[in-house]
Amino acid sequence: MKIILNNRQEIIPDKEKMTLQELILYKNYSFHMLVTKVNDRLIRKEERDKTMVKDGDNVLVLHLISGG
Repeated sequence: MKIILNNRQEIIPDKEKMTLQELILYKNYSFHMLVTKVNDRLIRKEERDKTMVKDGDNVLVLHLISGG
């Protein structure tokens, strides 16, 4: 599967599609607060295990940092 992940082309071997949550685990994103979008659509945390990422999708995964 070829996708655009955080503005870079990414090839995920042996997969035609996967859930957004599976992609987060595959890429070892371990930050507590993540903002996720698939094809410019904001995906809430509760929807990540139901949202499918497939070949050609544009995915954005950003971590939030708070401070003062």
